[in-house]
Amino acid sequence: MHGRRGRVRADGHRRAVEETTNMKAVEKKCLNSSLAGSWYTADPAELRRELAAARDASGEARDDAVFALILPHAGYRYSGAVAAHGARVVEGRRFSRVIVLGPSHRVPMRNAVAVPEATHYGTILGEIPIDTAFVRRLRRYPLFRPVAGALPGEHSVEIEFPVLQSALGAFSLVPLVVGQMDDPAIRETAACLRAEMDSNTLVVASTDFTHFGPRFDFAPFATDVEASLRKLDLGAFEFVKARDPDGFRRYIERTGATICGRDPVAILLAMLPDDAEVRLLKYDTSGRITGDWENTVSYVSAAVRCRWTPKPLARPAEKETAAQKGKEPVMEIPDADRKALLALARGTIQNHFSTRKKAAPGDLGIPVTSGMRQIAGAFVTLHKHGDLRGCIGEIFPTRPLHEAVIDHALNAAFKDPRFGPLTELELSVCDLEISALSTPREIGSWKEIVLGKHGIVLHKDGRSAVFLPQVAPEQGWDVATTLTHLATKAGLSPDDWREGAKFQVFEAVVFGEKK
Repeated sequence: MHGRRGRVRADGHRRAVEETTNMKAVEKKCLNSSLAGSWYTADPAELRRELAAARDASGEARDDAVFALILPHAGYRYSGAVAAHGARVVEGRRFSRVIVLGPSHRVPMRNAVAVPEATHYGTILGEIPIDTAFVRRLRRYPLFRPVAGALPGEHSVEIEFPVLQSALGAFSLVPLVVGQMDDPAIRETAACLRAEMDSNTLVVASTDFTHFGPRFDFAPFATDVEASLRKLDLGAFEFVKARDPDGFRRYIERTGATICGRDPVAILLAMLPDDAEVRLLKYDTSGRITGDWENTVSYVSAAVRCRWTPKPLARPAEKETAAQKGKEPVMEIPDADRKALLALARGTIQNHFSTRKKAAPGDLGIPVTSGMRQIAGAFVTLHKHGDLRGCIGEIFPTRPLHEAVIDHALNAAFKDPRFGPLTELELSVCDLEISALSTPREIGSWKEIVLGKHGIVLHKDGRSAVFLPQVAPEQGWDVATTLTHLATKAGLSPDDWREGAKFQVFEAVVFGEKK
């Protein structure tokens, strides 16, 4: 018996030494939040007082059954009181870790979740240790990886840290920035996180709700804005309350509601156990706070009563994925989805003639499928009697394909500076074409360009220009001629592509009304 105890002590001592040695080998790297002084006060003592007072004023009671929160991420002047309701229900609790899921506002990431490479995150209330062991486990899954520039300065996650520091005291942190996700990626992300959970983890999904007004290019109603916004926002929250991530995303697509953290919320909903209960704690708007209803943002705080238990997955695949190789997977858009996207583009333009507003797919009676929700860059091109009549789009994949198609159908029709606004009569003789783009990747030399396969982006001296893959074949150009025209389009001299220029290439799925 004594010998057995001795072996246990010796093994435990050896493990402790090994862990200590490993910890010493890891160099401390601290990311520092830059939000103090703009998003909230730069005075630590004042900030603690403000956050404590907001929690006290909330009237909420601590609830030890809550293991997930939905919190807003605006400046504390606007959403601090709403966030305080969520902070209050977990105040004084001790969690093994806190996972914060926030949407990426600055870095385009298709079907990716950015993880930290740092060991700590600093705010004016102190440094928070990052749970690096948990992060390492997440990185076994292809969706979770470091993404340059995604975390530093991302307010959707950084705004939550002082709220949590003030309410919880010491905890370890897992900050995750969520890219633009399609439905399979939402489910996969949720499954990976659920597989790594323990019973004492707090999950925070960071989101603001509807962004209304011309500043946000979303103004579906001109009267009764306060009541209409509340109805729109709480309609979305009904799907949150029902733990229905698919219904939540379909509601947003149907109504056009500009809920920036829809993907983090959908991931949380997809993670929840079957017996989870979601409760709305507080709803407010910047319009009510400031009196400005021309441009207003809505805020929600919600608590989730649940108990996390790991739900194991099969061992992550060891084979190298397309994402890990730096290659973009081939995009697949079924024929039915292509027809629907073309109908959506034409219907959006036609609707604008009568309403002067941007239609949501539901307004046009067009259901949005998973193929239409793929995250992709997109261009919409109009041809009139075979000649170009407008072409505008976005190269980088930052949002669902159908959203890009709606916006750029209108842009190509009415905002292409090379042409005047399209008339309704012209639309009847135009055919539409859509190009859905893969993520651009850098190449070492223009000699790697394959005409007909690659779209090309040229960069030099702060100027840039792009050609879609179909441009060169349609014009009968060779590579040199193509790049000469591309340099001219960028405002450079015709031969400026030959030296000092950088190139990116992308591929496209191109389909149109014209057979």
